[in-house]
Amino acid sequence: MSTAVILAAEEGATPNPLLPATYDIVWSAVVFAIILVAFWKVFLPKLQKLLDERAEAIEGNIAKADEAQAKAEAALQEYTAQLAGARQEAGEIRDAARADAAKIVAKAKDDASVEAARIAQSAQSQIEAERQSAVVSLRKEVGTLAIDLASGVVGEQLSDDAKASAIVDRFLADLEASEKAKQ
Repeated sequence: MSTAVILAAEEGATPNPLLPATYDIVWSAVVFAIILVAFWKVFLPKLQKLLDERAEAIEGNIAKADEAQAKAEAALQEYTAQLAGARQEAGEIRDAARADAAKIVAKAKDDASVEAARIAQSAQSQIEAERQSAVVSLRKEVGTLAIDLASGVVGEQLSDDAKASAIVDRFLADLEASEKAKQ
């Protein structure tokens, strides 16, 4: 039976459904060659040019980004240096202000001490002058009273001013000496 099938196949020569016809293969090859040449000559260079432009743009953007990052880092370092300098300068200004404040306070204290001493000296001088004035005034008053009292006790008029003044002075001196002795 197998020989019959082979013989039958040879006689009818039916085409194989898996193999295309020869003219399809030829025309498909021609169209493929035209498309391949067009792709190779037209589309591929344009595509390559487009890819090259994108690559250059990306590389340019990367370079710009690297440059911008380097500038930003340099600016950051400069800013940090300026900030450190400003902080140091502020510290120096603060220290100078504290020193100036201490000098001003010390000068004000010295001036106040000098002024207080001057006022105290002036007051002391004024008190001493008033005390002297009071002592002189009291001596006259006490002298006059003592002479009047002595005149009344003795019964005579003590008119000798020099003698009366000497008696009063001696009496007051004895009085002062007894006051100093008590202290």
